[in-house]
Amino acid sequence: MTTALVPLAADPPAIDSSATAFMIICAALVLLMTPGLALFYGGMTRAKSVLNMMMMSFGAMGAAGVVYVLWGYSMSFGGADIGGVLADPFEKFGLRGVASTLEGVTGTVGADGMPVIDVFGADVWIPEVLFAGFQLTFAIITVALISGAVADRVKFSTWMVFVPVWLTVVYFPIAHMVWGGGLLSAAEHSLSSWIFGVADGAAAVAPIDFAGGTVVHINAGTAGLVLALVVGKRLGFGRTAMRPHNVPLVMVGAGLLWFGWFGFNAGSELAADGVASLVWVNTTAATAAAILGWLLVEKIRDGHATSIGAASGVVAGLVAITPACGALSPVGSLVLGAVAGGLAALAVGLKYRFGYDDSLDVVGVHLVAGLWGTVGAGLLATGSGLFYGGGVQQTVLQVVVALVSLVVSAVLTWVIAMALKLTMGWRVDEEDEVAGIDAAEHAESAYDLVARGGRLGVTSSGAQHDARHHEETTEGARA
Repeated sequence: MTTALVPLAADPPAIDSSATAFMIICAALVLLMTPGLALFYGGMTRAKSVLNMMMMSFGAMGAAGVVYVLWGYSMSFGGADIGGVLADPFEKFGLRGVASTLEGVTGTVGADGMPVIDVFGADVWIPEVLFAGFQLTFAIITVALISGAVADRVKFSTWMVFVPVWLTVVYFPIAHMVWGGGLLSAAEHSLSSWIFGVADGAAAVAPIDFAGGTVVHINAGTAGLVLALVVGKRLGFGRTAMRPHNVPLVMVGAGLLWFGWFGFNAGSELAADGVASLVWVNTTAATAAAILGWLLVEKIRDGHATSIGAASGVVAGLVAITPACGALSPVGSLVLGAVAGGLAALAVGLKYRFGYDDSLDVVGVHLVAGLWGTVGAGLLATGSGLFYGGGVQQTVLQVVVALVSLVVSAVLTWVIAMALKLTMGWRVDEEDEVAGIDAAEHAESAYDLVARGGRLGVTSSGAQHDARHHEETTEGARA
């Protein structure tokens, strides 16, 4: 292949240095969320499974980072739309024409010779490769979220095949449909335009998904539910307590997720401006209210407000405000977050009622709070929300978009999960699950177990373990 520099325009746009610096920081913050998730999920598992749980997040970082560079960005944001479902995976394969001015650049080249984009038409130009990097971090965290639904029992090799396949078949198309001008966007030929008509070359009513309520949370939560059903329950589920082994680790992970989420939400504005500032405050307000909502439900229902509840409330609030953070007022964000915390606290018990083993409550937190945040945006958006006199159209559209995302994710994830079940298999051997998946899958252990007068102790945490029930007593310290 021959290469050639693309000639500059007569008056090429200059890169906005403040927006570029802002986006570099935000991309780094979102990348930090996945190690934070590894800590959050790792602390919630039993001690014999913590490394495997964390490795599922780190493995997702590796696999997702590679496929996003190769074809993920092109499938999500390439210029050639295919039926409103995906973009041409080969147009920008390997970030061709995105990371340099080699032949193949079809967009705008900036004053410094780099391909640049102005995503929202606000004359704020950033390098396209930076936008691609920012979106890469979204793909990583989305697929990593799914892992919590199948903790303690799946083969790492099967998970590592699932990650790139799921991203290719499910995530990239939904990202294109919502953010890339596809069927679930505000484009002229979108679902919204078919329902409510077109105005000035775009849908008369635009769906609200500022940072990923559908693309990330409804998508991941639905996939988690499907995987939990296909893979099956952990040994002893419903009969044996499977407590988090390290609650401080969970709370540290929740704190890192909250910190990184500012890059997730505010960064989706792609500029350091007033909207990004409002998003920061709304994200904080909703998360704070969700903590209180979750703890209130716990106190009324169980008589105790727990540390795990506070950490889970953080995540529920962050999930709910994600789609709505640029459309709500701070007070509206408080309402959205408080309801999200209460709903998610109630929803985590659904797995016992319906008999599915969603190990770390991906469904209760991400799917339920993601659905509420997406629909709640239609109720509470200051410009078009039902509660602000905007009529019912926005709410109806939010419900439709949420349901379409859920159905698409469920069907495609089930096909992938069943194909892997019939070929590679999902479950580790029962003996390995009982003894500890860390040793079986990674030949490692998180803690140094030593014998102490007929009992087992964990030297790095001080938790006591009874040798007669070793398969269950590595869950962590007892009350």
